[in-house]
Formats: sequence, structure tokens, C-alpha cells
Amino acid sequence: SPDEGWQVFTSAQAPDGKCLCTAVIPVQGSCSRDLRSLQLRQLLEKVQNISQSMEVLDLRTFRDLQYVRNTEALMKGLDSRLRVASEGHKALNARNFQDLKEKMRELLPLLPVLEQYKADSRLIVHLKDEVRNLSGILLAIQEEMGAYDYEELQQRVLLLEARLHACLQKLGCGKLTGVSNPITIRASGSRFGSWMTDTMTPSTDSRVWYMDGYYKGRRVLEFRSLSDFVSGQNFVQHLLPHPWAGTGHVVFNGSLYYNKFQSNVAVRYHFRSRSVLVQRSLAGAGYNNTFPYSWGGFSDIDFMVDENGLWAVYTTNQNAGNIVVSRMDPHTLEVLRSWDTGYPKRSAGESFMICGILYVTNSHLAGAKIYFAYHTNTSSYEYTDIPFHNQYSHISMLDYNPRERVLYTWNNGHQVIYNVTLFHVINT
Repeated sequence: SPDEGWQVFTSAQAPDGKCLCTAVIPVQGSCSRDLRSLQLRQLLEKVQNISQSMEVLDLRTFRDLQYVRNTEALMKGLDSRLRVASEGHKALNARNFQDLKEKMRELLPLLPVLEQYKADSRLIVHLKDEVRNLSGILLAIQEEMGAYDYEELQQRVLLLEARLHACLQKLGCGKLTGVSNPITIRASGSRFGSWMTDTMTPSTDSRVWYMDGYYKGRRVLEFRSLSDFVSGQNFVQHLLPHPWAGTGHVVFNGSLYYNKFQSNVAVRYHFRSRSVLVQRSLAGAGYNNTFPYSWGGFSDIDFMVDENGLWAVYTTNQNAGNIVVSRMDPHTLEVLRSWDTGYPKRSAGESFMICGILYVTNSHLAGAKIYFAYHTNTSSYEYTDIPFHNQYSHISMLDYNPRERVLYTWNNGHQVIYNVTLFHVINT
């Protein structure tokens, strides 16, 4: 679990060519995994084993001692009769001899009891040696651990955590090189939908928004945290004044950006005021399944956010159905600049932006991979071959969250996330 251990967050390359990794430790630093703690746990197991052995030994010796005491009278009687027989063996008749043999036979079970006593005595010597060794090891560990103050260790952990986070902030934008296996957060809703967290707010804001369905929907559920979302509890409902189309919605700095149903109008809905702050038409953008992704679902206009801000992905008749990427002003919804990628939108499964690069999957079904990348900073493209495990075989929403550096996915009624690996350039 990410809450228990270290995580490798991203990979990077320094200017001198060295390969670096950013490691993120848990919020609550812990020394539970160090060597001495492991040794202490092993010693505790040994002590428990010795305790159990001592209990068994105690019960066994008590039982055997009772048996020896019960046969004491028989042994004394047999001893006196043997003494008489040895002194006057000529007077020993067949009947007396047979009686003597019977008494001897009664004492035969005493032999294995005595053998057990011998074995138990050896075990006691062994256990004494074990206890002596354990005492020495515990004393050595106590002396070593006493050399470090717990508060000092905690301060070291907190300092290391702060340095790691500071290092993370120095990582600039990166190029996608890998996507992790899917992590299923929840299974809920219909086959199509979208879910997201805010892409800009501080990390203390962990609210989750949930929008089931791909057209005519108006109900947005706001969960207080990811754990509440998983349990389906502690949420409020927002009723949008205009229904949505598709699943390409995004939450950015407290506002929801979505495509108004049966139009190419972009809408900005503010959650706190529960009102539409602005709406604007995307000139020439197709809608009503004119230029959707390969899965359909009125997915003509797809809003997304990356490290560079708000984007819209769509297409027009003028560019023959190829994907257009437009950077937008998040306050006015004005298009600041557009790029024609040359990639046919109907052949794309889904797409997402990372660091100004549009990544496109070649299918929404099983067997999909990240197949195409368009670089807005150089207005150039390349074909890629990045594996992408489509676990539930039908993706209807795929978005990158730059704050968390993960991909959010709605996959056949399952809410799923993917971690990403980025090739970074270090800001010096």
C-alpha cells in the first residue's frame, strides 16, 4: 500500500547523463522497516517458541512425575521381594516366580518414561543456552538503539521528506515513457461516465466529482474525499443548468468545464457559487456525434488540463475530421491558439494532454496502446508504442491530472487510475 512504504514516483535524467528517481515516502515517517526492528521481531518469535516449549515441557514432566510417584509403592514391594528371592532362591517356587514376573511386567512402562526424562533434561540444557544467547543479543540491540534519540530520528525522516518534495518541485515537464497497470478504485454506474479530482487545488483538497452517463445528464456528485467516493458516502449533489454531452469534462480550480448537450458550446460551472460563470461556442467544432472518438457517445469535444493549463480537443469540417488541439483561457473560454494534429479523431480511442503533448490511444477496446503523440511546442508529431492495459475492455473517459500525475479512467463501469512514468528534464 502507498501508505505503508516508499514509492518510486517518476524517473529523470540529470544534465550529466545520470539516471535519477524521485522516491516519495509516507506522510508519517516510520522506522519499522529497519534492520534492528526486524531482529527484534525475530527475537520475539524465538521467545514465543521457547515459551511454548517450556509449557509443553512443564506439562510433560508433571505427568511423568505423577507416574513415577504412582509406581513408587510397586517398586518398593518388588525390591523387598527380589531381596528375599535372592537370599533364598532355592525356596522360590514356580508360583512365586510367576508372580514376580508379573510385577516386573507392570514396571516396564517406567522405562520409556525415564527415557523421556533424559530427553527433557537435554532439552532444558538447550533452552538455557538459547535464553542466554537471546539475552546477549537483546542487550546489544538495546545499547545500539539507545545511541539514537527517537525525536532525532523523526526529525531526520521529516527533513528527508521535505528534501524529496523539494526535489520533486524541481522536475520540469516530461515526456511519457510508460503507464502502470490499472488500479481499480471502484465499480459503479453505467458503462459510460467520467470522474475526476481538481487538477489545480492544493493537495489538502481531495474532493472527487462523479458524472454518470454520456448525454443529457445534469447531476454531478461531489464526494468529500477518495475514501468517501469508494464507500459511496458523504457527497453533495450539483444540478447543472444545462445538460452535458460526452464524457470529456474536467474540474480546474473549482470549476467544471463541459460541453453543452446538442451544441459546440463550452460551459464553465462554478461549484461554490453553483452557477455558470461563462459559456462560449467553439467555432466550427463538430457535435452530436459528428466527430466523436471511436466509441461514439457524443464525445466530440474533450476538455483536459495539464501543467500548461486548459485545453480542448475536437475537430471541424475545415480540417477534414482531424484532431484539433486548442489552448483556452480558463476564465473567458477564449481560444488562445490551435494546432491541427493531422490524426483522424474517429480512429482515436481516447486522448489526454501531458506537458503540452497530446497522447492518443489507437482503440477504446482491449489491446489498445498509446499510439500517437503531438508536440504543441514544436508543432510536430511522432508515432509511439506505449503499452496500455485496458482491463475492462471499454474505455469511455481518459484524463491526466497534473497535480497527482496519474491518469483517470472510466472503463466499462469501473473507475480506474494509472500511474505514469515521465522522462524529465531537471530545472537548474
